[in-house]
Amino acid sequence: MKRAEKEQVVEKVAEKMKRATAFYLTEFQGMTVAQTQELRNELRKSGIEYKVVKNTLIKKAIERAQLSDKLFPALKNTTAIAFGYDDPIAPAKILKKFSEGNDKLKFKGASIEGQVFDHTQLATIATMTNKVENIGKALGIINQTIAGVPMTINAVMRNLVNVLDQIAKQKAASAQT
Repeated sequence: MKRAEKEQVVEKVAEKMKRATAFYLTEFQGMTVAQTQELRNELRKSGIEYKVVKNTLIKKAIERAQLSDKLFPALKNTTAIAFGYDDPIAPAKILKKFSEGNDKLKFKGASIEGQVFDHTQLATIATMTNKVENIGKALGIINQTIAGVPMTINAVMRNLVNVLDQIAKQKAASAQT
C-alpha cells in the first residue's frame, strides 16, 4: 500500500471514529472467510460497519481523531473495527453472541462515547441497555408512579419512544449508504 493510500485509510478511519458513538476492536485470526462474512452480515443488519485495518493505521487514526491512547496495547495481531453509529451497545451484544459460538473471535477493547473499555469487559458492556430502552424504562416508571393519569399522556410517551426508534433506524440506513 502506497503512502497516499495509507493516509486516505487513516483519514477515513479517524472520521468514522469521530462519527461513531462506539467502536470495538476485535481479533479474528483463524476465522474462516465464511465465519467472517457471517459476522459482517449480523453486524450490518444493525447498521454496524466492520472493517479490517492495519494496527499502525488504527493507531494513527486514533491519534488523528484525538481519542484515548489507552487502546494502543490492544493493537496486536489481526484487528478489525466494528463502528456503531446509533446504538453504542448493539455491537457488544452481537460480538458477544458470535464469540460464544466461535472462539477465534476475540474482543480486544472498545471506545464507547469516549470511555475506553478493555478486553475483559465485553460481557459487562453487552448487558447494558441502550438509550431507547432506558427511555422506555423511565417512562414505565413515570406511568407507575402517577397512576390515574389520562391515557393520552401514555400514548404521547409511547409515540416519543417510537419516534426515537425510527430516527435511530433512519440514521443507520443513511450510514450504510
